[in-house]
Amino acid sequence: MKAYELLFFVDPTIEDQDKASLMSRIQSTITDQGGKIENVDEWGKRALAYEINELTEGDYTLIEFSLDPANVAELDRVLYITDAVVRYLITLKA
Repeated sequence: MKAYELLFFVDPTIEDQDKASLMSRIQSTITDQGGKIENVDEWGKRALAYEINELTEGDYTLIEFSLDPANVAELDRVLYITDAVVRYLITLKA
């Protein structure tokens, strides 16, 4: 398994229960693929550098996790089809 970081943001007006279910879905996707979540760091609301989908702010979250490289594609697919996630980036930790 390799160490990864996932940084994503959602619309800051999203309901708390919707964000909780989104976090649950992301975490279960990682753990169901045999991964391990190391740390979850909620950054909160931050200003965007430019407007995206009429949003000027985003609610950011950073998740550090370990996962087999072959299973990262499934996490990428889940994030891509999730409407609540505006943008995301999965990077390999050095």
